[in-house]
Amino acid sequence: MVASDVTQKDIIYPDSDGQPMADNTKQFELIVLIKKNLDLLFANDANVFVAGDLLWYPTEGNNKLRVAPDVMVAFGRPKGDRGSYQQWKEDNIAPQVVFEILSPGNTTKEMTNKYRFYQSYGVEEYYLYDPDSNKLLVWLRSGDELEAIEQVAGWMSPRLGIRFELPEDELKIYRPDGQLFLSYLEVEQQRQQAEERAEQAQKRITQAEERAEQAESQLQALRALLQERGIDPENL
Repeated sequence: MVASDVTQKDIIYPDSDGQPMADNTKQFELIVLIKKNLDLLFANDANVFVAGDLLWYPTEGNNKLRVAPDVMVAFGRPKGDRGSYQQWKEDNIAPQVVFEILSPGNTTKEMTNKYRFYQSYGVEEYYLYDPDSNKLLVWLRSGDELEAIEQVAGWMSPRLGIRFELPEDELKIYRPDGQLFLSYLEVEQQRQQAEERAEQAQKRITQAEERAEQAESQLQALRALLQERGIDPENL
């Protein structure tokens, strides 16, 4: 087969770029935190696709033009497994929201190229967070441009409905119902605490029932004793 015979259907779109998802534990934990909490947030919406570290190919026929956002959200696309996000197979819907978590290995050139990519290919909201400096940058689409948002503390995502706060030295993200994004460990700890409270409540109920049974037993014994002595308890 000569080069001119190669068609778009013959082009292979790799599922991996050979790069790790994260360079350190802090970056990894944040990526997982955001991805999994967005999964929970949109669990009941079959047409919201959330992915972490998935290659996005915006143009058919070009397997070099690609990027793997740390987290991306595509509204209007069904949930399900994918090796990559090939936009022409997704009703040509670009992910509307992307997140990037900085690590020491990220270069200025790399992040500039990602910004240009997201601006060129239709991203509506772009969030870039540096955990080392606790700095969050937010861009929102206006026409053909991604424009920077000046006040990011307290910012609420138009698409996701989530709110961002930057207290002390870490990013806090809140669901539309006000609940904080929690890690798996924090969720498990809350579950265990809820179980312990339920067990304690059940124990108190059982103890109250036992005391009630004891009181009833004592009352019946007293009635029997009075009747033995010829006293009608009902006339007391």
